[in-house]
Amino acid sequence: MNTIEILHSKIINLMKKNILVIPGDGIGQEVTIWGKKVLEKIGQKYGHEFSFDEAIMGHVAIEATGNPLPDETLEKAKSSDAILFGAIGHAKYDNDPSAKVRPEQGLLKIRKELGLYANLRPILLFDELLDASSLKPEVLKGTDILFFRELTGDVYFGEKNRSEDNNFASDLMNYNRYEVERIAHKAFEAARTRSKKLCSVDKANVLETSRLWREVVQEIAKQYPDVETEHMFIDNAAMQLVKNPKKFDVVLTANLFGDILTDEASQIAGSMGMLASASIGDGTGFFEPIHGSAHDIAGQNKANPLASILSAALMLDISFGLQTEAKEVTEAVAAALKAGWRTGDIANANTPADKILGTQEMGAQVLEFIK
Repeated sequence: MNTIEILHSKIINLMKKNILVIPGDGIGQEVTIWGKKVLEKIGQKYGHEFSFDEAIMGHVAIEATGNPLPDETLEKAKSSDAILFGAIGHAKYDNDPSAKVRPEQGLLKIRKELGLYANLRPILLFDELLDASSLKPEVLKGTDILFFRELTGDVYFGEKNRSEDNNFASDLMNYNRYEVERIAHKAFEAARTRSKKLCSVDKANVLETSRLWREVVQEIAKQYPDVETEHMFIDNAAMQLVKNPKKFDVVLTANLFGDILTDEASQIAGSMGMLASASIGDGTGFFEPIHGSAHDIAGQNKANPLASILSAALMLDISFGLQTEAKEVTEAVAAALKAGWRTGDIANANTPADKILGTQEMGAQVLEFIK
């Protein structure tokens, strides 16, 4: 390939993308800064044109407008190519179960409006953080799990009732066949690119929704004969995840079970501050760390920005197809950890005090490793 052909190849690979940043609540406002900075630096290095806009959602939106998802935010979301989100929630709502307007309503609504039916949560273990987990390093080493959590069905979206005397409440757990089919296809397709192993988690011995789930996954599995498919009850999966996490590769599960299992799996990686996620459908992708708003440390420069940075890497890979750029971001995080840098949540008794960094300092270290 001559010089002109090389230049032409580079030009056609350059991208123009509109990215919406929604910092949200609490530490979300601190960590998304670094996800954005990493995207800016990658754009500069590789010649991509990433333009950014910002919007509000959650508690800050309720305070400003009375609505956890203002119409303006939703309009910006629908017109963007990808969304980088921070966190949502506030302690005042946790202590007031009767509150009619809640930050989480904004998150559920934007998932529904954007058709974000698949939540991808990679549990990627960095060797440097083996000691950060409460599990034994020999149990953990080599763990690499990709969760597919269905995101727009299940008990979170079912009909909810409370009796007038306040002595009874119910939440309807429901699934449609098509909801299971579409996320199952995505999970099987991902399994084909990995170790060709998929574990579907349900509670088919008790729940009718899980029996439908299992039936549909069994049908879809016939279309992917090259993928080894296993079915496991949620209680057993929760136990096996701690006992032998290396046995899992791609895990496919429903909304409620996925919410619980992925939080459990966060301890495999040592901290929620290390885990990124992608919520995808057939349009705009939504990328966020799995941790909450952590108001107890908000504004104190203590939050771990690495999950937001790794969420930016997922955006580059999944929404934009920029695998080289995504790999560079992940390798920059690995390099910062290998150099001994830690935030408080992933430090241990052997971490030198001068290696424990705040949010801003850790983010800056990662940027330094993106040469």
